[in-house]
Amino acid sequence: MTFTFYLGTHVLNHIEKTDSPLFISFRQLRKRKKKRFEQKVKICVDSGGFSELSMFGKWVTNPDEYIDELIRLQALGLDIEWASAQDWMVEPIMIEKTGLTIREHQKRSVENFIYLRSICDSIHIIPVLQGQTLEQYFEHFEMYEKENIQLRKEKVVGVGSVCRRQSSNEIEHIMKCLFKKGLKLHGFGVKINGLRRYQKYLISSDSLAWSYGARYSPLCDKCKIEKPSNKNCANCLNYALEWRNKVIKIGEGKSEKRKEKQN
Repeated sequence: MTFTFYLGTHVLNHIEKTDSPLFISFRQLRKRKKKRFEQKVKICVDSGGFSELSMFGKWVTNPDEYIDELIRLQALGLDIEWASAQDWMVEPIMIEKTGLTIREHQKRSVENFIYLRSICDSIHIIPVLQGQTLEQYFEHFEMYEKENIQLRKEKVVGVGSVCRRQSSNEIEHIMKCLFKKGLKLHGFGVKINGLRRYQKYLISSDSLAWSYGARYSPLCDKCKIEKPSNKNCANCLNYALEWRNKVIKIGEGKSEKRKEKQN
């Protein structure tokens, strides 16, 4: 199974500057109004749900607006591999923010996915599973199945609400069990520690962790030489790519160890 690591970025001009797979929030992409995209690689789009629910306690971008904006961006030349449905995360902080139950968040995630798929076939929208426990993820799986959404046949299924507990034994077990159901999983916001534990159960993941880390780290090799005016590399593509290479090497190292065990 081939694994792809998408470099998360909030800097739109990175799209034109690298051929590494990128993962970008819809909230950033919609800021591009007229300038065409001249990208080198397809990108994946995060719906921006964590930001919207955190700030407003609900989705303020309605589904029609979401699709209309994605289609507009396509017309500007944006080549989208897939975009996430407007799912509802179920971390305790989100449940407290919305005042709704976990089940209601799951129900709304399914309804949104079905609606987005029904109004647009030019952009691949992926479903997202939500839960706090393994049982809840399985219950959400069944909610999709009851609506005749066969997740085993989907080319990608996102797994949400893992970012803040990604390196735990619990999440590793959840990913393993979902993988055994025959799902092709994408892990949202999975950083290095998470990948060390359960990359083997994923077909892809993304992370923007490099940017936060760059605020408190030395400049990248290129910036040390060129000595730009920026105080850190939080927006620096070269730093981001150096960080991505480290992540890829971790994954390659895990693959080699698995091969050795098999032999």
